[in-house]
Amino acid sequence: MHVSPYFHNLRSAYLAELDDMRHDSDGQFVLDRRLAERRGEVTFLVNMLEVAPEMVAVVLHKAFHFSSAPVMDRLLACEPEDLAPWESLRQTITIAAWAMPTVKLLREHAAGDHFLSVAAALEYMAGSPRHAPAAAADEDDSDDDTDHDDERESDDGQHLSADDLDDADGKSREEARADWMAEQGFDRKD
Repeated sequence: MHVSPYFHNLRSAYLAELDDMRHDSDGQFVLDRRLAERRGEVTFLVNMLEVAPEMVAVVLHKAFHFSSAPVMDRLLACEPEDLAPWESLRQTITIAAWAMPTVKLLREHAAGDHFLSVAAALEYMAGSPRHAPAAAADEDDSDDDTDHDDERESDDGQHLSADDLDDADGKSREEARADWMAEQGFDRKD
C-alpha cells in the first residue's frame, strides 16, 4: 500500500496537532475540552482550509466511520490535485450526527469538499492500525484489501477501539510530534 508524500506529511502534522491538544501544561488530559473549543471556532477556521488543513481537520476527529478500506487506501495514494471528489467518498463514510452541521458548514465554502476528502483521509490514517507510525516501514508489503474497522488487538488479545489507539500509540505519536516541531524550527525537548 502506498501513501503519497502529501498525506504522509499531513498525517504527521495532524497527529502532532492532536497530540498537542491532548494534555495541558500540568499533564491533565484535556483533548475533549480542546476539541469542543476548536469546534466552536469553526467559522473562523474555515479560512485555513487550504493553508493548514491539519489544524482544521481536528474539528472532525472521530466524526467518520469508514466502510471501505480499499477506497480510503486509494485516496491516500493521491496528491492533492488528484483527490477523489467528496461525493464519491461520502458513499463509503458514515458521519456522526454531531458532526453533520460542521460538514454542512464546510461544504458551503469553495474548498470545503476538497478539505473534507483530506480530513477523511487524515482521520482514516489516525484510526487505522495499518497506518500506525510503527507500521510505516511495512506499509508497502501489505496486500490486504479487506475492509477494516477502527480496531486492533492489544497485547492481551482484547480489541482496542479508535479511542484506545490514541493511548496505544502515544510514544510513536510523541515522536512524530517532536519530529514535526523540529521541522518547524523548534528545539527538541529531549
